Parts: sequence; C-alpha cells; structure tokens
Amino acid sequence: MFARSPRQSFALECFSFGLRLATLAVAVAAMLPGALAWAAPADRPPNIVIVFTDDQGYGDVGCFGATGFKTPNLDQLAAGGCKFTNFHVAQAVCSASRTALLTGCYPNRLGIHGALGPRNTHGIADSEVTLAQLLKQRGYATGIAGKWHLGHHPQFLPTRHGFDEYYGLPYSNDMWPEHPSNKKQPPLPMIENEKIVNANVTHDDQRQLTRQYTERAVSFIERHRAEPFFFYLAHSMPHVPLHTSDKFTGRSAQGAYGDVIEEVDWSVGQVMQTLDRLGLKENTWVIFTTDNGPWLSYGNHAGTAGRLREGKGTSWEGGVRVPCIMRWPGQIPAGTTSNAMLMTIDIFPTVAARLGLSLPQHKIDGLDCWPLIAGEPGAKNPHEAYLYYYEQNQLQAVVTGDGRWKLQLPHVYRTLAGQSGGRDGAPAVYQNVKIESPELYDLENDLGETKNVASEHADIVQRLLAVAEQAREDLGDALTKRIGNGVRKPGQLTN
Repeated sequence: MFARSPRQSFALECFSFGLRLATLAVAVAAMLPGALAWAAPADRPPNIVIVFTDDQGYGDVGCFGATGFKTPNLDQLAAGGCKFTNFHVAQAVCSASRTALLTGCYPNRLGIHGALGPRNTHGIADSEVTLAQLLKQRGYATGIAGKWHLGHHPQFLPTRHGFDEYYGLPYSNDMWPEHPSNKKQPPLPMIENEKIVNANVTHDDQRQLTRQYTERAVSFIERHRAEPFFFYLAHSMPHVPLHTSDKFTGRSAQGAYGDVIEEVDWSVGQVMQTLDRLGLKENTWVIFTTDNGPWLSYGNHAGTAGRLREGKGTSWEGGVRVPCIMRWPGQIPAGTTSNAMLMTIDIFPTVAARLGLSLPQHKIDGLDCWPLIAGEPGAKNPHEAYLYYYEQNQLQAVVTGDGRWKLQLPHVYRTLAGQSGGRDGAPAVYQNVKIESPELYDLENDLGETKNVASEHADIVQRLLAVAEQAREDLGDALTKRIGNGVRKPGQLTN
C-alpha cells in the first residue's frame, strides 16, 4: 500500500462526501413528486407506458373524427407523435385481445378465448411470457392499474406474471350482480397485488375507477423515475356500465358516454403531464389504443366505429380496427399519420427488438414492425397475412399483411341490421347473419366493407384460402372441426 499525503487524504474525503451527497440528492428527488425535472442517463432504455381502454370505438377520439365530446390530451399526444389509422386487435373481445397485446401471440394459441368471467377456472399459463416479464430482462420496474382479465385466481394475477404491483378489477366491470344481466354473479372485487381490498365494488366505487387508476399510474411513475419502468394503464371504461366522477358527470354534449371519454382523456393528460414534469418525456414510448370496437347494442352508452362496419364481437373492421396513437420524441416522427397495417401482436416483438431482448423459446405470432412505427421510407409489413379468430377458436377472416385484401370466411356474425341500439344502459337484441361462402373486400378502396369482390379477384381469394388452411394446421378451426398442432394449454386452477 502507498501512503497518502494529508492533501491527498483530504481530497479523497471531499470526493467521497460529494459522491454520497449526489447519491442522496437523486434518491430524495425520486421521492418528491414536485421535484425538478431529472435527466435520465443517455444509455438508459426507454420507459414504456401503454394506455389500453375498453370498448372504445374507432371514431371515439377527436383526431379520429369524434363529435359530441372533446379529447384535447389525446389530440395533443397525436400531435407529438403518430396517429395509426390501420391498427388492429387480434380478437374483438376482452380477454383474448389483452392476451395478444401482452404476449405477442394469437390468444387462441394460448388457449384463451372470449372474456373470462368470475366462474372461470383457467387463465394465462405460467409458461407464457408477458411484456412485463420480457422487460424484467433489462431490470424494468413494472406496474399495472385497471382491468387484468387473464384469470382472477391468485396464480393468474399480474404479480405472478412479471408485474411488481397491481391495483384494479380482475375482469370486466359489468361482471357483478348489480348489472341487470348478471344477477347470479358473485360480488365484484377490487384487488391490490394479490389481496382483495374491496370485496363488493358498488356503483359509487365504479364512479372513482378512472380517477383511482390514474392516481396509481402517476404515483408509480413518480416513484420509479430514476429507473426504466413499464406501466400498463388498462382502463375499465368505456365498457358498460358507464360511470364518471362528479367532475365529469354531465360535462359533454353526448351524455354519459361522452363524459366517460372526456375523463379517460383527462387521465391521459395527467400521465403526460407527469412525464413532462419529471423530465421523462423524451425517453418514454407512450402507446394509446383500445381492446376492441364499440359494443353497438348499447346504443347511446356505446361509441362509434365511424365509417367501419359493425363493432365489438365481430371480425368486421368495426370490431378489430381501433384507434392507436404512439409518441416517442426523436424516434417516432411527430405530427404524422400512418396507414400501415399493424396488430397488437406486433408490440411485444417490436419492443424486444428495440431493446435487444431475447424472445421466448416458444412460438409467438407477432413480428418486429419498428420500421413501420418509425415511419421509415419504404418500410413494409413483414407479415404475409394476419388472422382473425373469434368465439371458441373460429377462424373467421384473413387479411393480407399490407392490410389491403380481407377475406371473410363462412361464419355466423351478430349485427343490429340497421336497427338502433339500446338506451341508457339497456342493450338492444342482435340478429345473427351467416356468411355462406368466402367474401373478399378491398379495404384500400372500400373501408366500410360494402362490396364483395371475390368474383373479380379469384387469385387473391385462393391465396388467402391457402393462408387459412395453414392457420388451421397450426391453430385449428372449430368451424371446420380442425385441431391445431401449435396450440398450448392455458393455465388451470391448482388450488
């Protein structure tokens, strides 16, 4: 050992004290919500925030053509990023749609179909990898507030699947005995992590859901500002029954539905302001979208699919094409609009590719679509085609990877057939219509799917029928009584 001079010893002590002081300052700043903006290290991976609403229609955002209510915060988000007008969910129903977003897989590959209810005894399997678990590879803090819907028993909850903390409802907010059609349902529980903190959510409790979820998101961001984080804000609204806090009740020109959307928009604004205040805006990738199209049978308590055909619960565009906005300053061009075909299954592998993370060893269905998201010139969708399953593993439609040609396969779908929806929370009755033979639609020139052009493009029909046959080999198809060889089993209740 070399002996230090008094001057060297003093200098070393000063340096050590300064380092401890700086470390303490950063720690204190991380705990103070009103602290000055903190600059993230240049090599820190991006924060990721996903806002996922429930049953919000394609036409239910201001910059997507909404009328009767305003969404200034979502519009501002689009002005600072990109509006994606050709973005789709894998299935037009709750649990299945969320499965696709969080795993990058078609939900039927995981054995998840439809909307899991309080009497279901299955959910997401332990062997599956969620987006939260993927991001844990890079040391992300992970949180969720809102609707989970991938199984409500403890072994299926978010804290068992990569999320550090959870606060919300385990399934849809209408799955309770107070909803008119669910008188035999058990009480609706509010869960924090794995503990029921409110065993019987009431109407008054539901009025506070959007506010409470938002407060959880803001708190999480403030507490984890000094490390990379992923927060999944999965709003229960605007799924019926509609509820708003006092501040937003009666606020919009469109009644209860408009009120709900304006409160959701406020929520987005609170998250964006928090990111700005803490100096995290430049290094945060924000994704806003929804789980499926509007539940049209609820009439004035439902949204609109705009020019699109049908809504939730169908494989028509009104069911599967949803509003999407993404912002990541310096990475996603601001103030742009993209008509590139994308699907929720592509988020998982795209995030993995941007962060250099390893994909699961099991098969996933999404592909890295970053060039399309970043608006790179000449970028093309890497998929040959996308699949639309519904009901209990029914292959209902196939669309080309560029999003132009869509083949509706023979199946039965629900429709209001031009009739008005219900009023004030009571649904109208759907009619069932059967597609007898494959129908082809040119979405580039007929977004409303009004003209069947199968007879004019036999070659395209045959190409998409071949894709459908490959899908049946892999994933099966209840409509043709096929069992796929690539399907994995869901998790089963063990206790």
